[in-house]
Amino acid sequence: MTSMAEYPPVQENIFTSGESPYLLGGYCAACEIYHFPAPEVCSGCLGEVELVSLGGKGTLYSITTIRTKPPLGLPKPYRVGYVDLQQVPLRVFALLDPVEEHNLVIGQTVQLEVARLGLNSENTPCLRPYFIAANT
Repeated sequence: MTSMAEYPPVQENIFTSGESPYLLGGYCAACEIYHFPAPEVCSGCLGEVELVSLGGKGTLYSITTIRTKPPLGLPKPYRVGYVDLQQVPLRVFALLDPVEEHNLVIGQTVQLEVARLGLNSENTPCLRPYFIAANT
């Protein structure tokens, strides 16, 4: 059995893995704005952006199922949506649970999961974050 540690993340510095994964993003103290993913500089003031935890829970704001040929080895169909994060005032666009296709509804609390899902830009299997229905 292959462990998750053997797969690279789809992109560096956008999430942590483990028992309680969370998103990583940027925070500009001058503008008091959060970004996901973290940019090199703040889009508002071009100032420094600090890498911070954005949390791993949120509320599902919208959801859609995409039935066209998926990119990067994602399952077909796949689901995406916007999630309003609980820890910081930020709405992020994210992949949604690839297994429980009909288990998510708008307004539901969701939590971040990380698993081997699809391929990265080098066509290699990778770890990817996605949101599932929260256990609480």
